[in-house]
Amino acid sequence: MKGGGGAAAASAAPGDYVYFKSVVPLHKISIGPKLWRYYDFGPKTVPPLVCIPGIAGTADVYYKQIMSLSMKGYRVMSIDVPQVWNHQEWIHSFEKFLDSMNIHHVHIYGTSLGGFLAQIFAQHRPRRVKSLVLSNTFLETHKFAAATPWSPVVNWTPSFLLKRYLLTGIRDGPHEPFIADSVDFVVSQVETLSRDDLSSRLMLNVNVASVGSLMLPDSLVTIMDTNDYSAVPQQLKDQVNERYPGARRAVLKTGGDFPFLSRPDEVNLYLQLHLRRVGVEPRPDLVQGFTRNGSAGSSKDQKDGGNNFDNHPGDNGGPGSGGHDHETQNSGSESHDSDESIPTSTMLANTILGTVSSTLQASLCVLLIHHYYESALYISSRQPLDV
Repeated sequence: MKGGGGAAAASAAPGDYVYFKSVVPLHKISIGPKLWRYYDFGPKTVPPLVCIPGIAGTADVYYKQIMSLSMKGYRVMSIDVPQVWNHQEWIHSFEKFLDSMNIHHVHIYGTSLGGFLAQIFAQHRPRRVKSLVLSNTFLETHKFAAATPWSPVVNWTPSFLLKRYLLTGIRDGPHEPFIADSVDFVVSQVETLSRDDLSSRLMLNVNVASVGSLMLPDSLVTIMDTNDYSAVPQQLKDQVNERYPGARRAVLKTGGDFPFLSRPDEVNLYLQLHLRRVGVEPRPDLVQGFTRNGSAGSSKDQKDGGNNFDNHPGDNGGPGSGGHDHETQNSGSESHDSDESIPTSTMLANTILGTVSSTLQASLCVLLIHHYYESALYISSRQPLDV
């Protein structure tokens, strides 16, 4: 269950995650009784890649994908699965979430339970899903339901037992450092979940259901699995490969349950290749530094109020789309509250050069004045004295 780093390692946040939290704002939106917690980073003119985590994940587990792909000009969203208790409720809630964000079409990257939910949504809302990236996932939940005979009393199960059960699928024993760190990070994220969060996810994982046929062509599906081990049995992963025979295969030799954390470079490369193949054009021209409100964009974006990058209705305190409550939480320092832009390298260079130029001019003036007085004194000393 632990990655081998111990509780101390789990409590110490990685440096790049601390930087991520200081730059990328955390958003919250209430849609009816459901609270959605998510990150949304990248040019708004680009169709989003929505990342859906597994049963033990949160929106934070994809922070490496958000940072890497958004800097290349892609828009990346990472969500927490809200407290929904069956698959139909998930479909309706996710559709309302996309409506509130004014997003009509999405590309979805789902891992484990997130991959199953992505397929269920693509089956019932085929016009909204343009492509899928499925990682260590499955087509049906019968095996999980059979292994959880106590699911009818999950609502009365204490939180610590639910957490322990969710983490039992993670392989015990020593891991290589990057995999160990990924396990420790996910364990630390599980500790942030409430009992209702845990029980609702468990119900989604054990409610008997299976993915039907999709209207999405296999050519728009990429299957990205790790080849060493994962909590999802190999038999279930093989079923996914058999269902989509024409899908692209991206096999990671190692990576464990959370390759997006332990092998981020490989995962990000495969995601980028997938997005290019399905026709998503990045906008790197809109990525030219950060502003203090946590967004990034060109000077044109900043003049336009950032409407093309990390800014949607309701983020700045206005009413959200459809009249829903919209709350934005900026994680990190209080500097996010200011709209002033952080000095870029060009601005700093201009300031330094301007200061140096002024200093040189002042020094030149002093030297000229000094030279003038020296000449005057020399000339006066050569003149004969009147006696």
